[in-house]
Amino acid sequence: MTADETTTDGPERTIAILGAGNIGQALAAGWTLSGLRRPQEILLTRRRRELLEPLGRRGFGVDLDNRRAAREAGVVVLAVQPGQVVGLLESIDDVLDPKRHVLVSVVSDVTIAEIRRHLGRHVPTVRAMPNMAIAIRESMTCLCAAEGEHEALDVVGPLFEAVGRTLVLPEDLMVSATALGACGVAFFLRSIRAASQGGIEIGFHPEEALLMAAQAARGAASLLLEGDHPESAIDRVTTPRGCTIAGLNELEHQGFSSAMIQGIVASARKAARLFEGGGD
Repeated sequence: MTADETTTDGPERTIAILGAGNIGQALAAGWTLSGLRRPQEILLTRRRRELLEPLGRRGFGVDLDNRRAAREAGVVVLAVQPGQVVGLLESIDDVLDPKRHVLVSVVSDVTIAEIRRHLGRHVPTVRAMPNMAIAIRESMTCLCAAEGEHEALDVVGPLFEAVGRTLVLPEDLMVSATALGACGVAFFLRSIRAASQGGIEIGFHPEEALLMAAQAARGAASLLLEGDHPESAIDRVTTPRGCTIAGLNELEHQGFSSAMIQGIVASARKAARLFEGGGD
């Protein structure tokens, strides 16, 4: 399959998302919001079909049969929990066609080598680590492929570029990508929530405080994405004996930066053990 085939009609356009829980449904939402795929070109599977019925009413294909969904698609996305991936791979092995399929795994801590260990054939495989903001096309997605499989990246890359920023990494950094790019969304959400609670304490209504905190965070992130450096931007909003530096110093006194760093490190350590432990 080539990158051009993602723009033609036919089975090559169909994406099967096997294990469409939160992240699988977010993928489907992002790809349709981007206009890259129509709902009928995305097949979703889950052991409890009733959980997918709302998506079925919106035009997505829903099924209980992973084999049938994989057979009908050109791109097959593995979106199950780490402890379920071996059984899933063994169940769809004989319907995968190396000449027609590209496999995409968004499963944490499962390497390409481990995926191939449970497949009887050599299917082009890409690992992807998006985050939940993919549903609104604001994901940070890290990608990697086996050496010599750049054609698979040519197929998969545009799918994720349509729903946010992408970064191609060596595979040994994919666990770290899970902690910073995927778990990181929750860390920043918690930071925004804490800021809004501070706003409530100094006099704002909850909805006002949350709006102000969220937009302030969005503005800060946008400055960095435009090429600014955090410390340069901070220097421009701090003045001698001012209120900003007073607040920043209090945050550091209370261990804000250290806590964020340690949280990311803790998530990375846990992510490195998910496949073995079957956690989430």
